Amino acid sequence: MEFTGIYHKTSEQMSYPLNERELIINLKTGYDVEKVFIHYGDPFEAGILGGKETWTGKREEIFYKKRLRFQIWWTTTLVPAYKRCKYFFELHTTDQVWYYFEDGFLTEEQLHMEGRMQQCFVVPWMNPADINRTPDWVNDTVWYQIFPDRFCNGTPGKNAGQLCPWRNGPVTNEERFGGNLEGIRQKLPYLKELGINGIYLNPIMEAESNHKYDTTDYTKIDPCFGEKEVFIRLVQEAHAQGIRIMVDAVFNHCGRKFAPWLDVLEKGRASRYADWFMVNTWPIPEKQADTRDGRYYSFAFADGMPKLNTNNEEVIDYFCGICRDWITDYDIDGIRFDVGNEVSHRFLKTLRHHLKALKPDIYLLGEIWHDASQWLAGDEYDSVMNYPLTSGIHDFFLDSSMKKEEFEFMVNRCYTMYMQQNNNVMFNLLDSHDTERLMNRFHSLDTFYQQLAVLFTMPGSPCIFYGTEIAMEGGHDPDCRRCMPWEELELPENQEKTAALRKLILLRRTEPACRSLYFHFPNEYSSGRCVEYIKLDGEGREVEVLLNCSREMMEIKEDGEVLFSRGFHDRLLEPGGTLIRHKNR
Repeated sequence: MEFTGIYHKTSEQMSYPLNERELIINLKTGYDVEKVFIHYGDPFEAGILGGKETWTGKREEIFYKKRLRFQIWWTTTLVPAYKRCKYFFELHTTDQVWYYFEDGFLTEEQLHMEGRMQQCFVVPWMNPADINRTPDWVNDTVWYQIFPDRFCNGTPGKNAGQLCPWRNGPVTNEERFGGNLEGIRQKLPYLKELGINGIYLNPIMEAESNHKYDTTDYTKIDPCFGEKEVFIRLVQEAHAQGIRIMVDAVFNHCGRKFAPWLDVLEKGRASRYADWFMVNTWPIPEKQADTRDGRYYSFAFADGMPKLNTNNEEVIDYFCGICRDWITDYDIDGIRFDVGNEVSHRFLKTLRHHLKALKPDIYLLGEIWHDASQWLAGDEYDSVMNYPLTSGIHDFFLDSSMKKEEFEFMVNRCYTMYMQQNNNVMFNLLDSHDTERLMNRFHSLDTFYQQLAVLFTMPGSPCIFYGTEIAMEGGHDPDCRRCMPWEELELPENQEKTAALRKLILLRRTEPACRSLYFHFPNEYSSGRCVEYIKLDGEGREVEVLLNCSREMMEIKEDGEVLFSRGFHDRLLEPGGTLIRHKNR
């Protein structure tokens, strides 16, 4: 047996309560393990711990598994009678059986050795207060990300002389085009018709730049975007149409005209806000007198902006108050935290405690581009932006040498990193204000829609960047932030593209299987570049997704009702073709 491939621990995403009844147990093994059984039961069913009675437990086979590149991920759900559980694993290869405990592996003979003190895995108690709870509504949401300055100018006569004329094509960070909150409000019927029921807004608080990530006043809507009353009206009308609103919080750094920073610039270490900002320190060279506690110091910056000290109690209290006011004044539904992996854990734990008490179903989303397990234990973020899935999808379509198994391994990796609660509300995206636009990467509508088909059928909550409905192009940041070409939306080719996206959105919202956490890869087709997977809803109904990523025509087996297709006719799926359909049982 390949012992080095086997891993389990009673924490994080390996062993955790899904809710107050169900306990999820996950195990990694090598591919040589063919069967896994779990022996489990109440820790006290044979008497007190340390007593002479022998604990045995109930034996059940674990059937559900996902393939990773070098390991298998086995999953089972237990329902402990008394919210506590003791267990160990029984592992079968072709010719061996081993028993896996917290302290290692035992043979059959060692397992039954009289007097042996078995070090079982133990979940002491499924404390309701410790269960990772995420807002259910997020899984039903299709997000539309808006960069406010470039989406729609709802007051074109205002500040006209200070604005660049609305235009198509490349942009930089220097122009301001006049998109505002009133423009977004006026386009709510358009978004409703598209099928959108969630809007993610890039920063709207007062700042110097057009992107507004350099906040100068966290209490005030930027005058470029409108007044407080405009945003209140926008949120109210959005809610009336079933659309949620999420705002961007920039708490890792601030703008250079943020009042506390100006005070520090004026007064230096004498400023009452000096400890609001992070400093870099290093030892003083000999004969230097400019010191702080025997060290040189300078303030830390993030992208040229002062970096806030989110360990400081006053800073924590200040931003808790800011978020509280955003909720009470505007009734927002979610907050996305910019540079979410650089603010302190202490800050996030305190903030979550305050905000969930105020609005239990508020969605707290972190911008983290890598494995975010340490932020998703249930006491900080509900979810993160799923950039590992973004890059995994992109790389598969970029690299034609990758086979469909590698797509499977990639997807399975993304959905074995976190607890099911987090996976259910993961913020899935293919592009954003920080990346090259999706259409720009391959300049192929076929590939564009294949990737969107994945986005709308993966667990979590899909987000599209404004303009995706017409396959809008744009290079890397800042060129991805082009103006929305409203005058071109009525062109026949754009109407066709919009109709295709509307169909995918409707499919996502009406088919429970598309929103489900449950999927598997059946491997029914011989083509090495045919991505195929099955999504299952809670009733066992199946939706099949087929993507022909090869250069050859594929003959497709007869099956159920077609829900979405591109390049599919007469049971043939063209190269670059997409097929989503019900699968007959």
